[in-house]
Amino acid sequence: MIPFYKPTLRRKDMDAVLQTMVDERIGPGERKNEFLRQFCELIGSKGGIALRSYPDALRAALTVAGIEAGAKVGVSVLSPQIYRVIAEEANVTLVYGDIDSEHGCLSQSEALRLVSEGCSALLIHEPMCQIPAGCDYRELGVVVIEDITQSLESSYEGAKAGSWGDLIVSSFEEDGIVSTAGGAILAYAKSDYDRLCASLFAKQRQWVELPDMNAALGSIQLDALSDHLRRRGDLYATFSKTLLKTPHRVLGIGSIDFKPNGYGFCVVLDSKAEDAIKFATKYQVMTKRTFSDSLAEEVEELYDHFPQATAPFLRAISLPIYPFLKQSDVELLLKVIGHLP
Repeated sequence: MIPFYKPTLRRKDMDAVLQTMVDERIGPGERKNEFLRQFCELIGSKGGIALRSYPDALRAALTVAGIEAGAKVGVSVLSPQIYRVIAEEANVTLVYGDIDSEHGCLSQSEALRLVSEGCSALLIHEPMCQIPAGCDYRELGVVVIEDITQSLESSYEGAKAGSWGDLIVSSFEEDGIVSTAGGAILAYAKSDYDRLCASLFAKQRQWVELPDMNAALGSIQLDALSDHLRRRGDLYATFSKTLLKTPHRVLGIGSIDFKPNGYGFCVVLDSKAEDAIKFATKYQVMTKRTFSDSLAEEVEELYDHFPQATAPFLRAISLPIYPFLKQSDVELLLKVIGHLP
């Protein structure tokens, strides 16, 4: 069975982690600071904080954004359910909006509606390589938290992931474009947030910041990122070309000027997801419904309220795509993609 994802770990990545053990510096320290600097430079942010988990970064983002108990935060209905978990912890209400069919992120018109209904911030989920091209959430006058976990380094017409938010969150789990085997960064676009970020976790930073062992892994992967992105991009283009032979379509931006990061290959089917998954499994290819763990799972009468999100929620599936796919696996994937029922 072709696994759904495989961490992009090489021998020298392991050596970098071993070196931290040899140096006996495995807790938060200089390597954490270096990884944070590299990442902020990559996305063009002013600074940030490297934390041990994705939920930590989401909680920190709400705090820095000044979101108080009882406030409302606008999100896309296709956002991950972890958003709801964090919101409930903070006693914050999530208000759902529909997506833009062009890119799968929260639409501009829905963002406007959410703000008019009292949302004091927008939390923008960018699914499956996509970025909100054509949107300008900041003009709505509320804090924008941009989650680039799945879109890191995707770009379109000069704008890339991280360009839409006042605060930027990125997770580095094992399936990520960059993996630290767990961890996340909260970065900010304006130095106005410098003081607020610096005061976060004032008396507990040694327990919540990213350890140097993890950061060392992230740094070496950032060094190799251009090569990994090139491989992912080539696979994405090849898979997309093959899909053109079918009645199905790739989720999101279809322009040749769009440069996806290849985090995932998401197909919006013209048929039932269950049939396609069963077909792929028959040929030893792991697939899954892309948005089965999204907020849409708990919405009744989805089409009536969120018509653009309905088809991706019900009929979008994701297939394996990562740099270490063997050529024989790629050939099998192309056969499966070209014959999806």
